[in-house]
Amino acid sequence: MPDCTPALPEVPGVLTADQVRRTVAAIAAEQSADGALPWFRGGQLDAWDSVEAAMALDVGGEHERARAAYDWLAGRQRADGSWAAEYRDGAVVAPAVESNHAGYLAVGVWHSWLCTGDAGVVDRLWPTVRRALDLVATMQLATGAISWALRPDGTPDDTALLTGNASLFQALRAGIALADLVGAARPDWELAAEDLGRALRHQPAAFADRSRYSMDWYYPVLAGALTGPAAEARLSAGWDTFVVPGLGVRCVADRPWVTGAETCELALALAAAGRPADATEQLAAMQHLRAEDGSYWTGLVYADDARWPVERTTWTAAAVVLAADAIAGTGPAAALFADPAALELDRAAVTEVLR
Repeated sequence: MPDCTPALPEVPGVLTADQVRRTVAAIAAEQSADGALPWFRGGQLDAWDSVEAAMALDVGGEHERARAAYDWLAGRQRADGSWAAEYRDGAVVAPAVESNHAGYLAVGVWHSWLCTGDAGVVDRLWPTVRRALDLVATMQLATGAISWALRPDGTPDDTALLTGNASLFQALRAGIALADLVGAARPDWELAAEDLGRALRHQPAAFADRSRYSMDWYYPVLAGALTGPAAEARLSAGWDTFVVPGLGVRCVADRPWVTGAETCELALALAAAGRPADATEQLAAMQHLRAEDGSYWTGLVYADDARWPVERTTWTAAAVVLAADAIAGTGPAAALFADPAALELDRAAVTEVLR
C-alpha cells in the first residue's frame, strides 16, 4: 500500500495547506462517534452529502474517519440498494428512495481507492456499491435518463433531474472502474452509462426544466458528460446569469443569493474544462464565507449582506477541499474531478497494477 499521508492542496493567494487542514478538521469535528457524517452535528444526513464530506476527509489524510463514514452508510443500506433520503441522529426522517443518493457511494469508494490504494476498503464496500448501482440501473427510463425517485409502489417516477443524472453518470463510471478493480465486469452499467451520457448530451427534453438552478448549468461539465467545445459553450452560455463577480455563484438565477458549494462545484467544472485560472478565481470569490475555525457558511444573501441559511455545512467545506485539490493537482485523487477522462485513465492504471 502506498504512503497514505498526503501533501495537502494549496492554492496560492487563496488557501494555504494549513487552512485546508483546518477545514478538514472542521468537517471531522461534526462526525459522530459511530461514523455518521451529517451536515452539522445534530443536523440532517443524506448519503450524497455524507459521501462528499468523506471524500474531503480522505484528501486531508483522515482516512479512518472517511472509512467510518462509508461503513456507517453501508450498515444502513436497505435491501433494495437504497438509503433513506434523510436521517437525523441515526433515525430515518424521510424514507423516500432517490437515485442520486444511491449512486454517489461509488464515486466516494473510487476516490478512496485513489487516495489510499486500500483494496480492503474496496472489497468491503463493493457489495454495497453493487447493490446501489444495480438499483440505479433499474430506474433508467426509456429516454436513457434515470428517474429521480421511486414511487411508493416501487416503480420509477417519470421525472428525471439533470443535476442528479449528471452525478449518476459520474457514479456509473466510477462503479465500472471499481468493477474492473475487483474483477466483476458489469456490462449493464456500461450500457446504462452510455445511454445516460447520450441523453445528457443530446436530449434536454428528457429532463425536468430546472434551468433557474445553477447546478443544472455546470454539472454536466463537472461530471464529464460534456467535454471540449460542448463544455465551453455550456459554461459560456450561463456565465452572466449565475456568476456574481467577487462573490461566487447564485444558487438560483432569480435570487440575490450566492452559495459556497455551488461556487466550488463551478470551480470543479472549470478545472475539468481546462480553465484552472477561472477555477481559482471562483474559489477565491467564495472565501467571504469562511469562518475562523475553517468551516464555511452555506451562503450569502448579498442584497442584504446576510448569511443564509445560518448554518455551516460539512458539504460546503468539503466542496472547498475538493476544489482546492482539483486546482492544485496535489492529491492522488485530484484528477477524478479535474480531468473528465480520468476514470478511463485510472482504469488503465489499475489494470497495470494488477498484472
